[in-house]
Amino acid sequence: MTHLEQVKNILTDVLGLGPRGAGLDADTPLLGNLPEFDSMAVVTLVAALEEHFGFAIDDDDLSASTFATVGSLADFVAARTA
Repeated sequence: MTHLEQVKNILTDVLGLGPRGAGLDADTPLLGNLPEFDSMAVVTLVAALEEHFGFAIDDDDLSASTFATVGSLADFVAARTA
């Protein structure tokens, strides 16, 4: 399973998107696009990514560009696990 697929699955679970999660792709905007993606969801998502992929994310590593799209988030994860 690719990083993109794994991130999509985690996003779907964390945000409770259900069948709508199947429509996520690399170009799907996150910030301002998904009403479920609020500040609390970001905290929960970061914790889920850390647990799933086994790395720690420092506050300094987080930026709006990281969460711009599903693809940018998957790229961030891929770089952290390389």
